[in-house]
Amino acid sequence: MKKTAPRKTTTKAKPVILITNDDGITAPGIRNLVEAVRDLGRIVVVAPDKPQSGMGHAITVGHLLRMHQSNQFGELEAYSCSGTPVDCVKLAVDKILHRKPDLCLSGINHGGNHSINVIYSGTMSAAVEAAIESIPAAGFSLLDYSIEADFTAARHYAREMVQHMLDSKLDPHTVFNVNIPAQPLETLKGLRLCRQAYAKYEEDFMERHDPYGKPYYWLTGEFVNHDKGKDTDVWALEHNYVSVVPVQYDLTRYDQLDRLKKSWKL
Repeated sequence: MKKTAPRKTTTKAKPVILITNDDGITAPGIRNLVEAVRDLGRIVVVAPDKPQSGMGHAITVGHLLRMHQSNQFGELEAYSCSGTPVDCVKLAVDKILHRKPDLCLSGINHGGNHSINVIYSGTMSAAVEAAIESIPAAGFSLLDYSIEADFTAARHYAREMVQHMLDSKLDPHTVFNVNIPAQPLETLKGLRLCRQAYAKYEEDFMERHDPYGKPYYWLTGEFVNHDKGKDTDVWALEHNYVSVVPVQYDLTRYDQLDRLKKSWKL
């Protein structure tokens, strides 16, 4: 009787997941994101050593960067970085991983990054930087600025979103902007794919004076939604959906480009 060779079994390597944020490595949001996906891959954390909110896509030029190992997440590999969220992604790929991770996750941010906020957000800029480097990415934000915020629903939907990403064959330049309402998990209606709303802060600078009589300014403002569409992130969040907006770093207005090519005849 002819013997058959034993079947070779192959164990699929766990995906490498880079996690960063803009609120700093000690923020509750990043701890909750790590806990949400801890078992879905090899987790490596590289995050700022201090809050970097509103940094946008800033990078450190002309100043040194420092990076130190951190024990914030127990046995998980983690580093704090003196730079911006974008610096964290760049250093993680070049000096820590020495390869591109399979996914990059940023957050969970304390406060929303829907509509125009995506432009200013350090959370989202870290995710966008990953996409520029051909690493599928997502930024997560909870619409609650409180240090005591309840991240139960955010953890649930961050994990669901990451599982969708891992199970899909994504374009390497994919980046998602995910915002979660500050509501109990049982009241939320699920993930909803949306477009970015035209909504922004109508800003004002409050002028005050220091003890020497010199003026200084506090930025204030009111958030105003100018977009009444029912397919936007603002609408979704107002109706207890988790908004998911695919975004891109190519800022070209292709429709305008085509029109100008015809009308300007250059």
